[in-house]
Amino acid sequence: MTEPIGQSLRKPESDEFRTPAPGTTMPGTAPSGIATPGTATPGTGTSGTATSSGTTGSTTLEPARSGAGQPPATRGRTTIAGGVVEKIAALAAREVPGVNALGGGLARTLGAIRPGRASVTRGVKVEVGERQTAIDLEIVVEYGVSITEVAAEIRLNVIGAVERMTELEVVEVNIAVSDVHLPDESESAVPESRLQ
Repeated sequence: MTEPIGQSLRKPESDEFRTPAPGTTMPGTAPSGIATPGTATPGTGTSGTATSSGTTGSTTLEPARSGAGQPPATRGRTTIAGGVVEKIAALAAREVPGVNALGGGLARTLGAIRPGRASVTRGVKVEVGERQTAIDLEIVVEYGVSITEVAAEIRLNVIGAVERMTELEVVEVNIAVSDVHLPDESESAVPESRLQ
């Protein structure tokens, strides 16, 4: 008759099959980079012993640095939402002389009918990663300004503001000029809704 499987398998009692607990060493072994008596430490060219308290043959491991040992400013993780980058980019783009508005004609019309949070960031789209961001802007420029100069100023202002406030690297700022605002056009030219 055969024994049940659970009774025939036993764990070996010798130390060679045991896994050491973190921060401890097994007898006859040493952590990497610490020499044991009679062995050479790599890179030193000498053979000897690792000592921490002046006694030959004993090794002491330094405790791992926990969060309490780190500077307070480096404890934890900061994430920045895409909406934050959108708002910063929108405000920085509007500061540039020659920019009349952000967004295309349809977006501006809808923004005039339904004002709100979307009106602040209309015409701005962003992609945000852990360390980088890319920004797309749709703008309306004033008649008579140099579009290339305005675009260059927008890039400088947007990149400076976003990188200063978020510390994200701005990899690109794409600008699409969707319209030119003429001097005789007024913002009240937006068609009024027929519904009340």
